[in-house]
Amino acid sequence: MSTSILPDATVRVSRSDGIEARSRLLYAALALFAAKGYAKTSTREIAKAAGANIAAISYYFGDKAGLYAATFTEPFGGDPQELIAQFTAPGLPLEAALRIFMVGYLDGLKQGDIARQCMRLHMRELIDPTSEWKHAMEKDIQAPHEALASVLCRHLEVKRFDDDIHRLTFSVTGLAIQLFVMQDIVDALQPQLLGSTAQIDAWADRLVAYGLALVAAEAARRRKSSRKQEK
Repeated sequence: MSTSILPDATVRVSRSDGIEARSRLLYAALALFAAKGYAKTSTREIAKAAGANIAAISYYFGDKAGLYAATFTEPFGGDPQELIAQFTAPGLPLEAALRIFMVGYLDGLKQGDIARQCMRLHMRELIDPTSEWKHAMEKDIQAPHEALASVLCRHLEVKRFDDDIHRLTFSVTGLAIQLFVMQDIVDALQPQLLGSTAQIDAWADRLVAYGLALVAAEAARRRKSSRKQEK
């Protein structure tokens, strides 16, 4: 939308502290969408919570749908494709690949309440999907899954995905995802385990080891199955 049709005050704000104003709208929307869902959250509520002019939503995000999409992709920063490119680099040892994967995924936990809100938003989308679900599935879920499956295939010397490669991929990915899903439970039972960036880094280290153990177990299972077939 052209800035010429916005109120003069909005134009001045966008020029002087536009990044801050946009950020306030983004995080106010995240909190409200996570708590109430897309349909029950109005742009007027979001603007009020952010202390912004309602016209600023159109200026920065286009419309309510554009703002909703931004709450899925922007709070944690980074591009999933960049992370994929890093952990799928040719010749990368499996431990290094899993470390990049786990550190990249768990980094969002360091944002505390924002991580909780993002998880609640995604859970709402699972229960009551909007058009954003298909986009999130393709970019944030399917693409990383297939990329990690390819890495596991390479290290297990499997030519193509099979059901057990997918099982293993879901299991390794689940090690990281379960910390987001169970964040409130961990905080209630053992709050020190997510109480600092150092603790989250420790989780990443442990999950790399757990992931390697899962891969080793699958490799052993495949060797045993192969020997049985040869007899």
